[in-house]
Amino acid sequence: MNVDTIREFCLAFPHATEKLQWGDDLCFKIGGKIFTIVGLDNPRLCFKCTPETFAELIEREDIRPAPYVGRYKWVMLDRIDAVDWRELRELIQRSYAMVAAKAPNAGRKENKRDTRKKRATPAKSAVIRNRPARVARKKGNSGR
Repeated sequence: MNVDTIREFCLAFPHATEKLQWGDDLCFKIGGKIFTIVGLDNPRLCFKCTPETFAELIEREDIRPAPYVGRYKWVMLDRIDAVDWRELRELIQRSYAMVAAKAPNAGRKENKRDTRKKRATPAKSAVIRNRPARVARKKGNSGR
């Protein structure tokens, strides 16, 4: 398992995106909210977990509460291979599900833009309303 494998796995989730932030941290997001962070220069991994899983994981070697967000039950794996790949996939999947459930626009941002009706500006509305009246007058004048 390596950074490329984790990247491929995270981007396979619906509406998942990636963004390089804070120097060398590759953040995977859903609806603008981070669900997993991978360090590129110093391979390490952060993700959100349930309180029960958090308590269990931080008892293991090379796993600790994530800096700044540990109080929100995020853990940091100081080594990517601190847990085996099968378990890590499950942990990342749970992190994605928890964050997606609370993300305000998780996958819906694009749909809102597509279905929203376009409104005419007030100036265009006035032009459109006045146009049929002018056309009617011209027809009436030409028939005299």
